[in-house]
Amino acid sequence: MLTPTSLFKCLADETRLRCLVLLHQKGRLCVCELTAALNLLQPKISRHLALLRQSKILLDSREGQWVYYQINPGLPQWVADILEITVQQFANHPSQQEDLQRFNAMANDADKLNCCE
Repeated sequence: MLTPTSLFKCLADETRLRCLVLLHQKGRLCVCELTAALNLLQPKISRHLALLRQSKILLDSREGQWVYYQINPGLPQWVADILEITVQQFANHPSQQEDLQRFNAMANDADKLNCCE
């Protein structure tokens, strides 16, 4: 069960927060897309995504060798409200702007876009 304490522990880590903000903004993303956008190594991203999945904040699905993540649409309303406010507040943070720029650059680069195909 997701409690306020467990939610805020998840949100307290900047890597997890950055993942959640991108997933909130972009929807369903592959680990390789998050790795490129956050400019971090895949094992680090995967470790943080696993914690968010274990907390039931994220859902994952496997398609071939790729694992995709999305924010759990079945979250309690209080969690969805906190995530919405957090995303709004963090959206203008410099690291989030850089993440978004890297994501958009990757999405516009046909070679990098093939990471999940």
